[in-house]
Amino acid sequence: MKKIINKLMCAFILIVLSSCGSVNIVDAWKAENINEMRDNNILVIARTANNTARIEFESEITNQLKARGLNATASFSRFPKLNPDAKMTEERKQLIRFILDSEGYNGIVLTVLKDVRERTVTSYESGSYFGSPWDNYYPPYFGGFYSYYYRPYTYTSKTYYLETVIYNLDAPENAQLVAVVTSKIEDPKDIYKIASRYAEEIVKALEK
Repeated sequence: MKKIINKLMCAFILIVLSSCGSVNIVDAWKAENINEMRDNNILVIARTANNTARIEFESEITNQLKARGLNATASFSRFPKLNPDAKMTEERKQLIRFILDSEGYNGIVLTVLKDVRERTVTSYESGSYFGSPWDNYYPPYFGGFYSYYYRPYTYTSKTYYLETVIYNLDAPENAQLVAVVTSKIEDPKDIYKIASRYAEEIVKALEK
């Protein structure tokens, strides 16, 4: 009975984890002088039209930075109507510069969605035709028409590519970039629900 319960628990955990999606760091770069930002006043921005996703990602990244002793603020908490994903006009550029200057922000952590890729996947569950002569060549469900016909199902898989960039605004304009982390998120049920894991992976990549 205990073994059955353990198996059920493992299955449940796997289902929960798969529903949240996985975060993988594709590439990470940081400048040698990134530690100069330790005393900066950092504004965390998630550039998205989805306000829920913005709040979740900004909150989690801000929490990770604060946990490491950095002075970070989520943009939604200070500027809820900023709308980071709005079209960038000359007026908006001036507004953003005014906000950063007047509030004393000299560091930026910006996360953007770079790409979304979809692919069609056909999946098969395992059948019950073990021990048949074709086992060495084909999966078990090939053993009978109904087992094959009933098994396959097709679904759309989505991969989200995100990029987090960090700028030190105290540096000259052509030398402000101090870090870039590119990651991909596989099949999240709701992308904003994976924000906590995303923030952890981003910070880990920068600490290496």
